[in-house]
Amino acid sequence: MRPSATEDANRRLLRARDAIDRHFAEPLAISVLAGVALMSPAHFIREFRSTFGEPPHRYLQRRRVERAMALLRGSAPSITEVGLAVGFVSPGTFSRTFKAIVGQSPSSYRRSSGPLSAPGCFVRSWTRPATATPSASDRAVSEKQLA
Repeated sequence: MRPSATEDANRRLLRARDAIDRHFAEPLAISVLAGVALMSPAHFIREFRSTFGEPPHRYLQRRRVERAMALLRGSAPSITEVGLAVGFVSPGTFSRTFKAIVGQSPSSYRRSSGPLSAPGCFVRSWTRPATATPSASDRAVSEKQLA
């Protein structure tokens, strides 16, 4: 029995997400990821967001920040070296993205957290940043409700 069109699309999107997870530290082009999913770039972005709740670029940034959080908790390299190791091309972009996702700068995160003595799967689950930030329209609705 053949999988339904939705199942097939989901499998292809999972392959693309797996490619992001494997190659998060490398420059990734949407066209390459769309090719992995056998979709056009515009359709890939729409379907990825619909399936995973965030666009592919934001997912990639979050994966890079998750890895940076692990490196900052347990290693001695400089913050610049950590940012470059996880795929950011400039320290400024790394710091700005890290703060937007985690809520604090990489240096303050390093000061406030140390190595956690628990199995790695638990540590990753406990320290994973939120998957999506509220959109501008969500914030506008919540601000109207407060008024």
